[in-house]
Amino acid sequence: MTNAAAGSSTAFRLGLWTAALVFVLDQASKLALIYGTTLRLTYPWPLLPFFDVTVVWNYGISYGLFQQHSDWGRWFLTVFKLAAAVFLTFWLKKTASRSEAMGIGMIIGGAVGNALDRILHGAVFDFAHFHVGDFSWYVFNIADAGIVVGVALMLFGQFFPPGPAQEKP
Repeated sequence: MTNAAAGSSTAFRLGLWTAALVFVLDQASKLALIYGTTLRLTYPWPLLPFFDVTVVWNYGISYGLFQQHSDWGRWFLTVFKLAAAVFLTFWLKKTASRSEAMGIGMIIGGAVGNALDRILHGAVFDFAHFHVGDFSWYVFNIADAGIVVGVALMLFGQFFPPGPAQEKP
């Protein structure tokens, strides 16, 4: 096996493990909050002056865009997320960069986590809400955070590619 193939294989495994970790953390947090607490009945829960745990069912995509309240829209978004995860898995197989592999893995884990929400609940369960004074950041979940951080890692890797010595497995 060549160094490039070994690096690609290592990056692929790292990306898959990252995807699995984001997916498990996302689903565990959602299931614990939905079924293991009274959050659904007693929200919001202020935890810090700038952070609440709340309940928002998102029928759209990130930032609440493209709200879909029909079964057709729900399944379209589900298929779109799963197709994106498949596409990214093929991309993951081609990368030798660990940072890019982790970024792709985070996006895959987040996309699959949110797709599973749509399948099980008809919408994505969002619960983390940051706010300061009158400014309110959108409500999100671990899958959303994984997607955002994953994209940032991929962009970072594009703007600051590692040198050959940094990418050896």
